[in-house]
Amino acid sequence: MKKSLLFIAAALMMVSCAQEELRHPKWAYDATIYELNTRQATEEGTFAAAEALLPTLRENGIDIIWVMPCQPIGVITRKGTLGSYYSIIDYCAINPEFGTRKDFEHFLKEAHKQGFKVILDWVANHTAPDSEWTKNDGWHYRDSLGNLMVQYDWTDISKLNYENQDMRAEMLKAMHWWMDSIGIDGFRCDVAGEVPTDFWNWAMADLRLTHPDMFTLAEDEDKAQELTESAFDMYYGWTLHHIMNDVAQGKATVEDLWAYFAKADTTIRPEAIRMNFISNHDENSWNGTEQERMGDAVNLFAAFCYVVPGMPMIYTGQLSGNHHRLEFFEKDLIDKDEAYAQAALYQQLNALRVRNKALFSPEVGAPMTRIPANNEAIFACARIKEGKWHTNTVIAVMNMSSEEQTVTLDLTGMDGKYRCTCGKEIELAAEQSFTLKPWQFKILEK
Repeated sequence: MKKSLLFIAAALMMVSCAQEELRHPKWAYDATIYELNTRQATEEGTFAAAEALLPTLRENGIDIIWVMPCQPIGVITRKGTLGSYYSIIDYCAINPEFGTRKDFEHFLKEAHKQGFKVILDWVANHTAPDSEWTKNDGWHYRDSLGNLMVQYDWTDISKLNYENQDMRAEMLKAMHWWMDSIGIDGFRCDVAGEVPTDFWNWAMADLRLTHPDMFTLAEDEDKAQELTESAFDMYYGWTLHHIMNDVAQGKATVEDLWAYFAKADTTIRPEAIRMNFISNHDENSWNGTEQERMGDAVNLFAAFCYVVPGMPMIYTGQLSGNHHRLEFFEKDLIDKDEAYAQAALYQQLNALRVRNKALFSPEVGAPMTRIPANNEAIFACARIKEGKWHTNTVIAVMNMSSEEQTVTLDLTGMDGKYRCTCGKEIELAAEQSFTLKPWQFKILEK
């Protein structure tokens, strides 16, 4: 009995130590994130209506809901009829377009009850020009005539001045309000690289004192190395996204993808999580739907986002068959195709991600290795996670071309019995050949 108790104590200590070594919240490693465009997700465009979507999102394997900004929108330089989510007039209020504070809190309560984590899109770089903050001396940048300054072509915003310590303190106070009083689980931070990194380091460290399990996403890749040092868990895989678009359009190759991964492995800290995506609110509205940008390669690159290291992201409309660019400043309901086959694909992919630890996010998941292939149109990789009792393995073979391709892979040491995501079993030889139709892929696991 004494030996058993000692064994259990030792085991618990090992588990505890392993948990302490985790760089991110434990629940994030096998998670898939979903961007909720509240305005366009339902006919009503409210949080009360969005509650009805939660069971379907859960069935599809979603874990984290990223809510686009839900605060009141500025009026005096508003774009379109309803304006941009990202032109905020009051950080600690709810846009009546989406409902009331009570509505949001009820949505959040239901999401938590169903097992979701909810993060809020946080706009720290700028406010609306009619925000009360613009009345505070030195809180915004101004030109030589004293006029509020915009940034890029964002004519409905005024850029904040982070040299002002009072403004910084008020920004952190507003973030605390959402976490302490409302109960959200973290933040997706808009144009995070435009805000000084030292602010993020200070603010996130302060928030984690009372919310150690919070999750943070930086909309940035250029500064990912410094942003993910301590402030952020995850960064945007913008470069990878653009290469995927280019491969689908015949402007880039499989070698370009491997060159990207080789560079990322040396320039971005290995424990940082890359967010992999084929669409988001910017891409859909301004650059086109995933169908426009990727054509017949849509399903392949949807699967690719799960196979390569990182966390996959799904945007509003991807699960329902939306095929049009959503108006950004107007009400524009997503398309809903009940027979949309891609939803079934996402269910399979999300189930695979949770089931096979090799696909978990860094640093719990497995690194990706290139499988030798004799066809330059084929992307072939393996992710192998050694365990104490068994090994988790995922092999992906993807035809990244518009023509049928035959390839022979060197699977020495990886041969054996595998299961396809379709449920069928397959025996792989050390030298294995595949013939794949245009943009066809196979994902095999054991």
